Amino acid sequence: MDKRLLSAMLDVDEEHWWYRGRRRIIAAELSRLAIPPGARILDAGCGSGRTMVDLARHGEVCGIELDPDAAAAAAARDGFEVRVGRVERLPWADRTFDLITCLDVIEHVPDDRAALRELRRVCRPGGWLLVTVPAHPLLWSRHDEQNHHYRRYTRASLHAAALAAGWELERLTAFMSLLLVPAAAVRLAQRHLASAGGDRGTDLALGPAWLNGLLECPLAAEARWLGSGRRLPLGLSLLGLLRRPSAMANGAAAGL
Repeated sequence: MDKRLLSAMLDVDEEHWWYRGRRRIIAAELSRLAIPPGARILDAGCGSGRTMVDLARHGEVCGIELDPDAAAAAAARDGFEVRVGRVERLPWADRTFDLITCLDVIEHVPDDRAALRELRRVCRPGGWLLVTVPAHPLLWSRHDEQNHHYRRYTRASLHAAALAAGWELERLTAFMSLLLVPAAAVRLAQRHLASAGGDRGTDLALGPAWLNGLLECPLAAEARWLGSGRRLPLGLSLLGLLRRPSAMANGAAAGL
């Protein structure tokens, strides 16, 4: 990630409508899972660690983050175990975690299938991976370049990557649906400005409190909708709930 963008993220992720809204949606999805008591949880690509605070309600949380400054910020929050490293090379043993979150991370990785295979390695049989990614390749813009993205996803491409890495797909939905049209307009305008050599600022300015709150409202509504088990057909982002097949299922597939 661009260092200027990372600094902006660390400054605003507590209050910015986008991060707050995504945390609402993640919490709604997790509320539907039968997470075992005392679960071991990994936040892969944990950024500043703000999501780890919420995950700690469900069990013992660890994190990994590529950027040392962000990892230090995450570790300082509640004394979390946070390691510096890549999601393609995780420093944990096989079958360590009951639940893994990987939020807007695999689009930063050259080989997303390798990252998903490594996440599967450290997940226990029957455990979950909750992954979010940016949607719609046609919306590629300055935002993606600043974030060092390799790709934006379609439903089909995310599903294919998950299956190729050995995951079962339990649920796939769009989110940030109500903001898709205005966000698309902004991204396309940015593309035009970039081609004309225009402004190269970040998208993470917090803005006035009233506007920040207003922009979060649609995401609160989406969280309630998704928390009921329903899906959204279109959105700026995609959410996949993946599951590592249980040992019993693996044995059945092998004819045992």
